[in-house]
Amino acid sequence: MAERDYDIILFGATGFTGQLVAEYLLERYGSNGDLRWALAGRNLQKLEAVRAALQGVKPAYPLPLLTADSGDAEALRALTASTAVICSTVGPYARYGSEMVAACVAEGTDYCDLTGEVPWIAEMIKRHQGAAEISGARIVHCCGFDSIPSDLGNWFVQQAMEEQHGVTASRVRGRVGKTRGAASGGTVASLMGVMEDAGRDPALRQLLKNKYCLYPTGENPGPKVRDQTLPLFDPSFEQWTTPFVMALINERVVRRSNALMGFPWGRDFNYDESQLCSSRAQALAISLGMGAAMATASSSLGRSAMGKLLPKPGEGPDGDARERGFFELFFHAEHPIDGSKSLRARVSGDRDPGYGATSRMLGEAAVCLAKDPASVGGGVWTPASALASALLPRLEQNAGLQFTLIPND
Repeated sequence: MAERDYDIILFGATGFTGQLVAEYLLERYGSNGDLRWALAGRNLQKLEAVRAALQGVKPAYPLPLLTADSGDAEALRALTASTAVICSTVGPYARYGSEMVAACVAEGTDYCDLTGEVPWIAEMIKRHQGAAEISGARIVHCCGFDSIPSDLGNWFVQQAMEEQHGVTASRVRGRVGKTRGAASGGTVASLMGVMEDAGRDPALRQLLKNKYCLYPTGENPGPKVRDQTLPLFDPSFEQWTTPFVMALINERVVRRSNALMGFPWGRDFNYDESQLCSSRAQALAISLGMGAAMATASSSLGRSAMGKLLPKPGEGPDGDARERGFFELFFHAEHPIDGSKSLRARVSGDRDPGYGATSRMLGEAAVCLAKDPASVGGGVWTPASALASALLPRLEQNAGLQFTLIPND
């Protein structure tokens, strides 16, 4: 790639999460150092206000401001041509993100985002995989809480299995432990959009049920498995589990990683994800609550009612709440022959998952794309398949995440 004006353009910098990413990049990398970056959005006055607020927190060399609308293909092409990486927080992505991905692919510009919208990701793969391979653009979706902890957590425990036992695990159980933090308004809007579209389109409902819907074209699916919908007792953890809402995206991303990396964990690899509970009663209560919420969200009246109660895009907790938040996930890798040699890993973060940790993960993914040597060529990738070996140490050193092996009991 010829020298471009910027290493990273943060697109959507005036949104709530976009501002958090900007604040993180400024604190970590400054505004006039080795990382050349700019703020972008559709409204110059709002961008100026964001820049002023950032400089109030940390005096800095003025960041460049760039404008483009998410629906203006010509403006997006000019924007993407000026940078090595687009870091986008402009969601819901099915509504506002497609033109930007197309522009990045056309200009050979790397791209990362926060989407968890399975149908949209599947559509981007279908539209752009071949063209991205030609242009060299690395398109990396799901660079927030969904799905970096799951995708890199599985990668981390698989690496440990191979190093310690000379084998990989054909099954990994991902389990969500203790967390503090609410879902972001953008995540809620994305989920509502997916539910609305699925309510109108039977083919989309079938796609959402398919755990291999993000597999590369032409690859045969692995073993038949269903999404967890009811409480189940997990003998590996000796705890009850309940469905985890983000498993809908995380499980599919981890499966795509395996396929894109050439099936290092086997073609029969199975990754499942759920939430650990303290009792059967708690698991049942959460399952019933989630079922009721999904049923409500499946109708337009229900979505309207929920929309009045749930956080809206651009809304989020204050800084104190973000700093008091945390999360942990566990990954139990089963040894294919000797169960006593199974391994367990823990991935934890010291900020709330939906905002504080997510903004740092996305920021580091963008820096990784911009600054670290590329391990893959152009295409539509997952965090693990494109970035794992470089991104994981960045997350530990800079973003407050920890990847550790722990005893099974």
